[in-house]
Amino acid sequence: AMLPRSTISRTSRPQEGRPTGRSSEIQRLIGRSLRAVTDMALLGERTILIDCDVLQADGGTRTAAITGSYVALYQALLNLVRNGVFEVVPLKSSVAAISVGLVDKAMMLDMCYEEDARAQVDFNVVMTDRGEYVELQGTAEKGPFSQDNMDGLLTLARQGIGYLLNVQREAVRAL
Repeated sequence: AMLPRSTISRTSRPQEGRPTGRSSEIQRLIGRSLRAVTDMALLGERTILIDCDVLQADGGTRTAAITGSYVALYQALLNLVRNGVFEVVPLKSSVAAISVGLVDKAMMLDMCYEEDARAQVDFNVVMTDRGEYVELQGTAEKGPFSQDNMDGLLTLARQGIGYLLNVQREAVRAL
C-alpha cells in the first residue's frame, strides 16, 4: 500500500479490501516473485500474508518490496521450522529485484523518482540467487532501444541484484 504522504503529492489512504490498480499489479508481481522460489509442494495448503507498506516512494518501490518481502517470507518460514511444522525452510532459492534505466544516455541502477521520470528506457528485473530471471519488465519510454542497451542494463541489474542478495543473506543469518 502507498501510504498517505509517501509520494510528493498526497496519496489517498488505501480503502479496506479495495486495492488500486497499481497496488493490485504490484501485489501480483510480489506474489509471482515469491512463489517462484518457494517449494510449493512442501509448503502445502498454507497461505502466508506479507504486508508491504510504502512509507516513502522515491522510485523502485515494487523492486524494494520484492527484496524485502523475501526476507519477511524467510523469517515466517523459519519460525515454522522452529515450531516443528517443517524440517527445513521450504525455499528453493532467494529472490531480489532492482530497477535499471537509461537516463541521458547513461545506464543507471536503482533510479530515484527524478531519474525514473526522465528515463528513456526503464527495466524492473527480478532474479534468483541462481542467476535465473523471474520477471523482466522493460519499457522504451521515449523510443526504441538497442540490444546492446538491453544487454548492458541487464548486466548492471545482475550486479545490483548480487549486492542485494548478499544483504539479504546477512539479514537472514541474523534471524
